[in-house]
Amino acid sequence: MAKRLLKRFVPDHKVIKEHKLLRSFGTFLHNPNLWHLNRRSVPKAFAIGLFMAFVPVPFQMWLSAGAAIVFEANLPISVALVWLTNPLTMPPIFYFCYLVGTWILDAPEQAFAFELTWDWLIHKMAYIWEPFLLGCFVLGTISAILGYFVIKLFWVFRVRKDWQLRRQKRLLTRVPPHD
Repeated sequence: MAKRLLKRFVPDHKVIKEHKLLRSFGTFLHNPNLWHLNRRSVPKAFAIGLFMAFVPVPFQMWLSAGAAIVFEANLPISVALVWLTNPLTMPPIFYFCYLVGTWILDAPEQAFAFELTWDWLIHKMAYIWEPFLLGCFVLGTISAILGYFVIKLFWVFRVRKDWQLRRQKRLLTRVPPHD
C-alpha cells in the first residue's frame, strides 16, 4: 500500500534522467537502487530531501541527487522534497531558520527587510549569516532525522497492516473441512 501511494506521486525515472541538471551525473543514474521504492531507500530519500530543502543555495536539486546517489536513496523522492522550499515558502522558512539560529546563539535579532539584490546579500548577509546558517543546519538535521524515522515507522505500520489484511482474507476464504 505504501509503495502504491508513493508511485502515484513520484515522477517517472526516464523524465528525471533527462533533466538538464541531473544529466551531469551520467552513468551513476543507471543504478537501479536509485529508482526502487523499498523500506531502505525511501526513508533515506526523505532524510536527504528534507535536509537539502534547508540548504540555502540555488542548486538544491543537484545536491540532493548527488547525496541520493552516494547513499543509494530513492532519487525522485529526494529531489522532489527539496521543493518544500520554493519561492513561496522560502522567505518564511528561512526567516524561521534565522530566528532559531539567533535563539541558539542567544544573539539579538537584526532588523532587516529582505531584498533580492547583490547589494543586500553583500552588506546585510554579513550581519545575519551565522544565526541563519546555524538555524538552517539545525532545522535541516532535525527534519531529516524526523522524516527518516517517521517514514520508516509508517512503512513498518503499512506492511504489518497489509499482512493482517491478507491473513484475514485467507481465513475468510478458507473452506471448512467436510464431515
